[in-house]
Amino acid sequence: MKKWIACIATAVVLGVGGLAPALVVAQTPAAEQKKDAAPAEAAKPAEATAAAPAAAAPTPNKGDVAWMLTSTAFVLLMSVPALALFYGGLVRSKNMLSVLMQVFVVFSLITVLWSVYGYSLAFTEGSDKLGAFIGGFDRLFLAGTFDSATGNFSNAGTFSKNTPLPELVYVGFQATFAAITCCLILGAVVERVKFSAVLIAITIWFTLSYLPIAHMVWFFEGPDAYTSAAVADAVNAKAGLIWQWGALDFAGGTVVHINSGVAGLVAATLLGKRIGLGKESMAPHSLTMTMIGAAMLWFGWFGFNAGSALEANGTAALAFMNTYLATAMAVLSWTFAEWIIKGKPSMLGAASGAVAGLVAITPAAGNVGIPGAFVIGLVVGPICLWGVSGLKRMLGVDDALDVFGVHAVGGITGALMTGIFNSPSLGGPGSVSDWVTMKTGYPGIMDQFIIQAKAVGLTVVWTAVAAFIAFKIADLIVGLRVTESEEREGLDTSYHGESAYHY
Repeated sequence: MKKWIACIATAVVLGVGGLAPALVVAQTPAAEQKKDAAPAEAAKPAEATAAAPAAAAPTPNKGDVAWMLTSTAFVLLMSVPALALFYGGLVRSKNMLSVLMQVFVVFSLITVLWSVYGYSLAFTEGSDKLGAFIGGFDRLFLAGTFDSATGNFSNAGTFSKNTPLPELVYVGFQATFAAITCCLILGAVVERVKFSAVLIAITIWFTLSYLPIAHMVWFFEGPDAYTSAAVADAVNAKAGLIWQWGALDFAGGTVVHINSGVAGLVAATLLGKRIGLGKESMAPHSLTMTMIGAAMLWFGWFGFNAGSALEANGTAALAFMNTYLATAMAVLSWTFAEWIIKGKPSMLGAASGAVAGLVAITPAAGNVGIPGAFVIGLVVGPICLWGVSGLKRMLGVDDALDVFGVHAVGGITGALMTGIFNSPSLGGPGSVSDWVTMKTGYPGIMDQFIIQAKAVGLTVVWTAVAAFIAFKIADLIVGLRVTESEEREGLDTSYHGESAYHY
């Protein structure tokens, strides 16, 4: 009972005090052609003046397309193999292959589900009553993205007017986000969860939590829909709820990290502690693999964050450099904090600091300036160090690989600070305040802070409820936990009939 009270109290605190930035990443239909007739020449009769040809619809820039395809591949690498190796190295050798299997298969499962219905529900316009929370069915099985009869591809909007992107590129890019988010949850439940339960629970959670949160945070009709001030309110009303609030989330502070981190905490609570926790050694079996995984995550995260600009432009460059800098700063701040507290700096601490920095800068990447990246990296290391030690002891939950302590706590830290350092007075770029004129502005630190807090609060409550439902249903269908003998033997052999090592 005490641990449930602690979990509920933590959720309430995070829901009230957290901030997640929500940068709008939205799919739009192909840009409409605009027919602008050339003015008649004064010296010629009107009937003798040839009508000017219709203005051609804007076409995707090949540089943008190349960058986004590359970014998509980078994010795929973040899961398979980077996250798999990072998580795998942290478990005992008898469970190494089970972790690799879970990440590999869940990533594949979500990619398929995304193509069947996920993309449609996340990034199309929904019905009048539910449109602020979830999309519709226009893109089931990716219908309408390619017309084989004409050879035409549909386009998606970016963040600039008349700058489209082939919709299938956007579909693929966002698919990798959905897949890695679901894989992140696995770190909380490793070494004692049934493989079948993982597949069932993740499918349900993806449907009930990831898709609505992604829609609420990132869906709007794109800059080209804002043709005049007269239609602005109507266009805004079709966007996701959190986007309408004005929350900032450049690459997934709410959608990815807080969403998965809170879900992981709920799942670990329902599953219970590993046998022998606190009595037997559960040290990572290969910090070498964990370090390799962390380094590959850092590499792939440039696609994750800089790719979220959706264009190869200055915003992408800002997101790239902020990601680079904040991560390096977090490695140092975690390392030195651990050195002071524990007397020795560890490789695990440095790798964890890198991930914490990457998590915290994700919502802020294109939303803050270089000063913001410095500060975010500096503070998130010690905060997440506390999250995986002091806070974890307070909660009393066996979140095996610290999904909550790093991803939820780090995501909230970055989200809170995004609302502050988005301010132009603190080196931030501000955000678009008028999509008709593309004018940027900033509502003020306290106002933006409150908006961010509302976004995080909704995300925390929504994902906690969805995760409880998802893992409870899986428990009712197949049971969540392996038997004691299977757990002691290790999931590699008991569930997959293989061993990671033969020596």
